[in-house]
Amino acid sequence: MDENLELEERFAALKQALLEDDMQSFREPFLEMHIYEQGQFYQSLTSQERHRMYGYLSPKELADMFDVIEEDDEHMTDYLSEMRPGYAAAMLAEMYTDNAVDLLNTLNKKAVNKYLSLMDKEDASEIKELLHYEDDTAGSIMTTEFVSIVANQTVRSAMYVLKNEADVAETIYYIYVVDQENHLVGVISLRDLIVNEDDTMIQDIMSERVISVHVGDDQEDVAQTFRDYDFLALPVTDYDDHLLGIVTVDDIIDVIDDEAASDYSGLAGVNVEEVSENPVKAASRRLPWLITLLFLGMATATLISHYEELVSEASILAVFISLITGTAGNAGTQSLAVAVRRLAINDDKENNFVKTVISEILTGLVTGFITGLTIFIIVAIWKHNPILGFVIGMAMMCAITVANLAGSFIPMLMDKLGFDPAVASGPFITTLSDLTSVLIYFNIASLFMQYFIS
Repeated sequence: MDENLELEERFAALKQALLEDDMQSFREPFLEMHIYEQGQFYQSLTSQERHRMYGYLSPKELADMFDVIEEDDEHMTDYLSEMRPGYAAAMLAEMYTDNAVDLLNTLNKKAVNKYLSLMDKEDASEIKELLHYEDDTAGSIMTTEFVSIVANQTVRSAMYVLKNEADVAETIYYIYVVDQENHLVGVISLRDLIVNEDDTMIQDIMSERVISVHVGDDQEDVAQTFRDYDFLALPVTDYDDHLLGIVTVDDIIDVIDDEAASDYSGLAGVNVEEVSENPVKAASRRLPWLITLLFLGMATATLISHYEELVSEASILAVFISLITGTAGNAGTQSLAVAVRRLAINDDKENNFVKTVISEILTGLVTGFITGLTIFIIVAIWKHNPILGFVIGMAMMCAITVANLAGSFIPMLMDKLGFDPAVASGPFITTLSDLTSVLIYFNIASLFMQYFIS
């Protein structure tokens, strides 16, 4: 049987059990499902069906499922508000701390304080500590549920600690070694504990070269460290090397998805995650950029109007306006995409600023020259006028070079000013290229007017 069809049938049977108020027929097959499938089932229910489900599951069982539901689900606030406050607070306390923090960050301050006040003081304290870290930093995505040991103990005692803490730890594949002041001094893997003799000292088998991130590091930099080293988890320290928590690979996958969506949104000048929004809300998100670009486009129209007399004397010039502006805009968008990607993966941004600008100018000159030469040949043959072809080709080369430079320089400038470089969106660069291309085109054309006046 097809897996999707089988899953749909299981979902239908579970919904029927909810409808018939049959707790036993619901709990066993529901808890046998993978947690991801539990989350998919939960999100497919109506509010009334979910209310019955809350009566069948403990806060811990619901927390396991909520750990895999994306915190950016637009209905997350509704899910929590429809639960009894005490039940919701207990569920949040049972979740992994970093996931609970992500969920609470979607709520207003009053709701957060309400749930924290209903929790056990120790659970609330852990969550409050993570809530204070700035968004998009290592501190905001780390968890405090990990296993740590000290260097002067044996493998036997370390295994005892691991067995006692494994149930609440988010991952046990890496065990971090600290000194008496909680400074991070080493790391050991689960494999190392298994293959070594019980009486072996941890300090003799631990690795002292520990790759870690600081609590204030940007989450993009943390993601890059994961890419570079292929870790499943990374320790997070303060600036005195005290071990504060760990970031796990599942959180980094979410970060990579979020950053990719952010970059795509910036390059397109629109929120790419608005696919499920109603038309009015989607339009309200798109309109600010469109109105801004409309005024920038009006500047281009005004510039063309300024050269109206030139166009009236040499009407052939109007034929090639869209060709030059469109090609330059495409070149600028290409340069923008490369620049944003380069900024995302380049650690040595300071030393590469000038090098990148020079590289993009040269790239623009090469692509502009070849494109300009191509259009020169086409126009010269088509219109039997090599001077007109030269004007179009020269304008094309200059416009592409300037667009290339703008596409790389603007995101780098934004990055230096502390803004997201992806905000320099494709539509913005394209519209800006239109403006500069028209200016370049008509100024070059005015120098050779007498050769192609119609």
